[in-house]
Amino acid sequence: MKDLSHPLSPDTSVYPGDPPVRLDPHATHAADGYRVTDIGVGSHAGTHVDAPSHVLEDGDPLSAFPVSRFRLDAALVDLRPLDAGATVSIAALEAADPAPDCDLLVLRTGWDVHWGTDRYYDHPSLPPEAATWCADRGYDVALDCASPDPFGSTDLRAHRALSGTNRLIFENLRLGDAELPGQFRLHAYPLSFVGVDGSPVRAVAEPNSESSLDSDR
Repeated sequence: MKDLSHPLSPDTSVYPGDPPVRLDPHATHAADGYRVTDIGVGSHAGTHVDAPSHVLEDGDPLSAFPVSRFRLDAALVDLRPLDAGATVSIAALEAADPAPDCDLLVLRTGWDVHWGTDRYYDHPSLPPEAATWCADRGYDVALDCASPDPFGSTDLRAHRALSGTNRLIFENLRLGDAELPGQFRLHAYPLSFVGVDGSPVRAVAEPNSESSLDSDR
């Protein structure tokens, strides 16, 4: 199995304007004889999943989805190399020839190498027509960058194209140079909050019956 999540700490990069990750001592062994940590985290911190309610006022929150929805048969779409601000075409998605019965397209842009730097927000993006192509085929989408939309987008058209059909969007995966097969199972379970628009996930890849993975790094 491979952990594809970015660790969460006060040093974790968050989308500009989002709340930082906070890990404050609430009780300590020295003072209280036990330890409790006061955790503060935004719903879109680190590796996370977006609910439709993130961009749609009447969209479903994560709590509307059964837990089985976060266990996904994934197809890897390796798009590397991509330049800053590049867009992913429908032709590139079609060329990957994903299995028609998969649940999730994992888009490997290579942009997670810039995690923690300002350049990370110059990431490639999914134009609305490509997002619609995914939605029409019933694919959820995962990316190794901050968003399917360009940084600073105000209309969030890719988000809306996917969320409008109750597709889930997984952002900030840590793919790096992990040796992933073309098809695998992804487990990416959100915290069990009620009514939220997103949640950090522990995204873990495991082999399916037709593939294998090296041991976790």
